[in-house]
Amino acid sequence: MATTTPTRNRPTDQLTVPQVIAELQVSRSTFYGWRAAGKGPKCFRLPNGDLRIRRSDLDRWLESLEDNE
Repeated sequence: MATTTPTRNRPTDQLTVPQVIAELQVSRSTFYGWRAAGKGPKCFRLPNGDLRIRRSDLDRWLESLEDNE
């Protein structure tokens, strides 16, 4: 009997801050400025204090920024 791993919470679905800022090509201070202003992608904090951003949350945030003219 084969078991399947749920797609939820796979490590590849959880991005680190360095991965996100590299993808967005912004500085760490810009990312944290957006976060402080409530304008960045949704993040969650691990028990060790590290931040993670779900790929789906980053993609949804980027879609929300698209100009729909």
